[in-house]
Amino acid sequence: LMPTGRLAVITFHSLEDRLVKHLFKEADGKKVKIITKKPVICGRAEFVANPRARSAKLRVVEKI
Repeated sequence: LMPTGRLAVITFHSLEDRLVKHLFKEADGKKVKIITKKPVICGRAEFVANPRARSAKLRVVEKI
């Protein structure tokens, strides 16, 4: 990943999300800057249109 490049990870299970969250927190300040402090989740309209999106969480970091 080039400097100022961004990495986005979408997780669908809580165990996956926990792993990504801990890895991002561990690298925060040293290698990356966390862009999303809290995960981005689907809105009500997206959930109605696509019920499987309910469990999806997006986390983003930027390389320093």
